[in-house]
Amino acid sequence: MAVDGAELWTLNQRLLSVVMDACTDELADLGLETKEFFVLAEVAASPYPAEIAAALLLPKASVTVYVRNLVAKGFIRREIDDADLRRHRLVLTPEGAEARDRALAALAAEYDRRLARITPQDRSELQRILQEMLASPA
Repeated sequence: MAVDGAELWTLNQRLLSVVMDACTDELADLGLETKEFFVLAEVAASPYPAEIAAALLLPKASVTVYVRNLVAKGFIRREIDDADLRRHRLVLTPEGAEARDRALAALAAEYDRRLARITPQDRSELQRILQEMLASPA
């Protein structure tokens, strides 16, 4: 029986949506909207708004709004980039790092609740499969 890639992609998206929806209240308690969380979580890896937009597949204008909100909430700050004084880079504040870590913990706990439905062997196999799918092509 052939497995439909689009169906697998859809199931994966549904799982991620269900997990995110289950964590909405916890994110709100931290002062975060869902997309603000994604931006906040990406700042350490992509410190420039254009990089965040590319990494998250979001419009640059939307990222600008989320960054503005996160700055106003004290979760990130803009700093002049020493390598290029014309650019600003984004930096997590201690409050932002704490909010990110607490949000990630909530998401991990909800995802773990879902993973508990499958055997440890299947979890290991799922991890192996996902890592293989993410590996760079040879």
